[in-house]
Amino acid sequence: MEVATTKVPRWFVRRDIDGLFGLVLDNFIQILLIVSLCQGVLGFSGELIYGRILPGIALSLIVGNFYYARLAKQQGKREQRDDITALPYGINTVSLFAYIFLVMLPVKLAALSGGASSENAAELAWQAGLVACFGSGLIEFFGAWAGEPLRRFVPRAALLSTLSGIAITFIAIAFLFRTFANPIVGLVPLGVILLTYFGRVEFAIPGGLLSVILGIALAWGTGLVTWDQANFTATVQPIGFYLPGLWLGKLWSSRSVLLEYFTIILPMGLFNLVGSLQNLESAAAAGDDYPAAPSLAVNGIGTLVAAICGSCFPTTIYIGHPGWKALGARIGYSVLNGIIMALLCLTGTVAMLAYFVPIEAGMAIVLWIGIVIVAQSFTATPSHHAPAVVVGLLPGIAGWGALITKNALRAAGLGTPENPLTPTLIEKFKLSDTYIHGAFALEQGFIFSAMILAAITVYVIERKFCQAAYCSVIAAIISWLGLMHSYSWTVADTVVNLGWGTGAPWAIGYLLMAILFFYAHWQERGKP
Repeated sequence: MEVATTKVPRWFVRRDIDGLFGLVLDNFIQILLIVSLCQGVLGFSGELIYGRILPGIALSLIVGNFYYARLAKQQGKREQRDDITALPYGINTVSLFAYIFLVMLPVKLAALSGGASSENAAELAWQAGLVACFGSGLIEFFGAWAGEPLRRFVPRAALLSTLSGIAITFIAIAFLFRTFANPIVGLVPLGVILLTYFGRVEFAIPGGLLSVILGIALAWGTGLVTWDQANFTATVQPIGFYLPGLWLGKLWSSRSVLLEYFTIILPMGLFNLVGSLQNLESAAAAGDDYPAAPSLAVNGIGTLVAAICGSCFPTTIYIGHPGWKALGARIGYSVLNGIIMALLCLTGTVAMLAYFVPIEAGMAIVLWIGIVIVAQSFTATPSHHAPAVVVGLLPGIAGWGALITKNALRAAGLGTPENPLTPTLIEKFKLSDTYIHGAFALEQGFIFSAMILAAITVYVIERKFCQAAYCSVIAAIISWLGLMHSYSWTVADTVVNLGWGTGAPWAIGYLLMAILFFYAHWQERGKP
């Protein structure tokens, strides 16, 4: 007689090491960006960055990583599974750039123009970042209870294809460029990852660890990274121990920022909420179906903790759960990520680690994660929904193309006060049959447009024309309010243009589409 065995998830398995390297690299890149942009763009002092912002980041990462690890452990016990993978979690990249360039920098420049000293202007910019982060956290927290109904209404192809658009561009192609920019360093670690996870080849040590070790050795051995005593001395200067503080008074004194920059904070909060919801659906498609409300609520709590304790940067449930699961990572990788990133932030050793471990050493893992996400959007949805997945990819690709275009223009010397980006560029692009303003329109709120367009396509495929019409009406409302497509020109960018009727052309287009779908529904009802 066979006795049924109860499977209990373990806190740590061997393959958690592979998942750890990938997740740590993701978070590590965000922190390096924060340090670089806060120093270079905002002119923040070491005390602001290492004494306030990074300790706040440390606490926010501990809150999320530990909670999602515990949630996975509990769910694994309840379902009697030992193959459950914790949700990946970290700093939100989109909000990072938005709050630095669209909130904190304008506040600093306004303070300087008003006669404030550099130190006072930096202080005001940091406080504005806290308020923006806090506002985003409130939107994420209170929006958590709308997550489950939204998952039931939106087809899986719409949720997953939106992530795929981000994965194939901002993750996969970005690191593919970097791999072939340094092929001697980049291709061997990529080969190890492909052999390990596609070819199922076993090495003496975990494939992710071997990939990173080879990447480090090749980077130093080929001269991509070289020893520089002056640079090394600069990297060890911030090393110390920094305790996080509570900055409720600073939040309250800058509360007016919440209204002044509401047009930035609202889209970022909604973007984060919907993106996290899509990542939950991605995890469910990979076999780990987590409850939406508590998962999204803790995501918001992590962002609120960040703001209260000194960080200006929201956190989020990360893209890539199917990749971590395929790596073999389970629960321990999330716990270890929280501990390691917290130690790096609390001790100021971020810069020193970046000096010894170049991004090229671990980017093959992240590139592989992007590949898996794109593949999942096709394999985890019905095969006849494949056209909808393709449609959902397009806005993300367009948004990435718009970003690359503006980077190219800035590299060519435009995007400065002397040579600002202006609408006259549109006509110049048209000369080469490039309707770049369409890409700029798709860039704004592309996470919404991708999901809605893919959902419309699914409902049309299923001949549910009334549902397709409802999606079109929703798109019209979102566009009318400026949450999608509408944009305005700044000196060096095109940014979301939130306001009543700012997206009128697109709203009218979606309404006309809705009328068409309602007509198709009426026509089909009249048939026997």
